[in-house]
Amino acid sequence: MSVVSASDRHSRALLTGYFLGLGAIMAVWGARMPAVQQAAHLSTAGLALVLLAAAVGMVAGLQLGGRYARPERLPTLLSTGAFALAGCLVLVGQGESLSGLLAAALAFGLAHGVLDVAANTAAVRCQNAVGRPIMSSLHAAYSLGALAGAALAALTAHAAHSTLFAATGALLAGIAIAAVPVTRSLSGADRPAMRADAGKLPLVPSPGKLWLLAALAAASLLGEGAAADWAAVHLHTLGAPTAASATAFALYSAAMAAGRLTGDRLTAAFGAPTVVRAGAVLATAGLTIGVIGSSTPLALAGWAVFGLGLSTTVPSLITVAGAGGAKATVTATGYLGLLAGPVLIGALASATTLSTALLLPALLAAAVAALAHRALENTAP
Repeated sequence: MSVVSASDRHSRALLTGYFLGLGAIMAVWGARMPAVQQAAHLSTAGLALVLLAAAVGMVAGLQLGGRYARPERLPTLLSTGAFALAGCLVLVGQGESLSGLLAAALAFGLAHGVLDVAANTAAVRCQNAVGRPIMSSLHAAYSLGALAGAALAALTAHAAHSTLFAATGALLAGIAIAAVPVTRSLSGADRPAMRADAGKLPLVPSPGKLWLLAALAAASLLGEGAAADWAAVHLHTLGAPTAASATAFALYSAAMAAGRLTGDRLTAAFGAPTVVRAGAVLATAGLTIGVIGSSTPLALAGWAVFGLGLSTTVPSLITVAGAGGAKATVTATGYLGLLAGPVLIGALASATTLSTALLLPALLAAAVAALAHRALENTAP
């Protein structure tokens, strides 16, 4: 059994805070987007452009962060990315025109991408230093932060979004500044990644394996995008009341957080290939039954099981990708699935039915199950 040093425990706690904050700020951003649209008098097409600008900025930030995410630069990237993301949220809240919002959203996405790469790269190195899986629990912190952010947005629905964005941004920027001294002492920054021949992770995956990891990340995050944008609509088409429809994504998120909180222990005991494969099979079965069952209880249970099943997939894929450019490639490709998935499902629903279209993420989860061992080999304990 490995002994975890005090510095490694502090680093894990610090990174947990970064993931919590990132989840919270993204939830606040997403939950109040209708208010942003109304304040700037944007059409649906105008809002789509703003979201596209954020997506473009995020992909650019992922690539930029991957290029500069060397160990000695991680503390600077973390602090700068967190402060920039908080500041850009304030700018988005002040946007009153399409041009102003496009610029703010582009900067927001850029900061998000840089911080995402820095946090996940630091998490991989911290996991190497600790000597056992911790990535899943760190991603659970993101999910819990998102739940907290969504709750905050709901509780302050009566307040102007600009006030909420300014208060949230100022609070998180202050925390990021206060955490600078601790971030500078982040442990694991000068430690080499675990060696594959020591039964741990390869330093850099081969090109073929890298793109397989990226494809599976896209498949998994397409399911997350489907849950975020279509779960409530799916319940509504079944005749569920508004409250029940809104519960669908909350159940999905809560189940995913619960799965990630237990994912590290399961991965340490059984290995990532086994845990991801079993989870993907569970996700496939859950969503399929929820979709074809055509009843509100089955649909709610299906979305919850889907979130639980996919909970460990992305943390495991990021762990295998390692750090730097490889991790940025996997993350950027995964986010393309997250962004493109809801649009693709909408197009399929227009051509067929929503229930038929929602079988797509279930089929992709089945593909993850089939390819999990090949993608995650060399990660068994």
